[in-house]
Amino acid sequence: MKNLLTDIAGIRVGHADDSRLASGVTAILFDRPAVASVDIRGGGPGTRDSNLLDPVNTVDVIHGFALSGGSAFGIEAGGGVQAWLSEQGRGFAVGSALVPIAPGAVLFDLLNGGDKNWGRFPPYRDLGYAAAVNAGENFALGSVGAGMGATTANLKGGLGSASAVTASGVRVAALAVVNAVGSVTMGDSAHFWAAAFEMNAEFGGRGLPATATPDMLAMRIKGGPGATAAENTTLAVVATDAILTKAQAQRLAIMAQTGFAHAIYPVHAPLDGDIVFAAATGEKEIDPLAGLTELGMLAGNVIARAIARGVYEATALPFAGALPAWRDRHEGS
Repeated sequence: MKNLLTDIAGIRVGHADDSRLASGVTAILFDRPAVASVDIRGGGPGTRDSNLLDPVNTVDVIHGFALSGGSAFGIEAGGGVQAWLSEQGRGFAVGSALVPIAPGAVLFDLLNGGDKNWGRFPPYRDLGYAAAVNAGENFALGSVGAGMGATTANLKGGLGSASAVTASGVRVAALAVVNAVGSVTMGDSAHFWAAAFEMNAEFGGRGLPATATPDMLAMRIKGGPGATAAENTTLAVVATDAILTKAQAQRLAIMAQTGFAHAIYPVHAPLDGDIVFAAATGEKEIDPLAGLTELGMLAGNVIARAIARGVYEATALPFAGALPAWRDRHEGS
């Protein structure tokens, strides 16, 4: 176990980013088609092909996901991932044609100091393709890929991952890109809201404070009174090696959303576009009631941990006025 999304066999993750642009893309690829669904809770989401994942709709498997910066411009990243999948001969068969299914979601990072003057065509399609090319079992965390330009209310955001195993040996893992309107730490302290779920000091081992102070419980939101619904989002993918139907995958995504509430304060605001994609590679049977409940419980835990790790591993952007990283503010204190 690497404590990564790729602890689920048959999943690979790749990043492509541009430090001058201060943005990037993360591709999540499946060696074999996976059953998938989605749950959207934020008030300002930006997605590609999310309607396909509704259990009432026809397409029942996917081939990858594309997570991107760039706001609506970044939706083109899915086309790059799709192009790479097409080159590999992967896709949903429609007669003699193969159509790769690569749903995705975007976050807003257009005001983080990077150079977004890209000319006629945004770079996200090319970044999506490059991320797919780079995909493997090991991948970096922090200010990379879709997390390159991410921020939170008080600290640099980023990309994190975590994994766990049920008592019966079923694996569940998450990848999260944290660009939340709220805060992942308790006020300006070094303590993460997700501390109760931390494993092996994966985000510093600071634990919880003796008590939550009024300062910690005060609302901190990115942009303050001028915050808008376009600027914030946390994106997450939770995956398992369980055998799930599309409806069960949606239930897994719904339960996994509890991880957002464990890790971000406030969360699911009208100012966020929070999304959880859920995917199942279909290797191990589970009980449809107690087994799925346990899986959903752990899915929430790994998402909370992945969110905290994303901020813990982040590095500040090299621009004047950029938000500090957690390590800049708290390491050594």
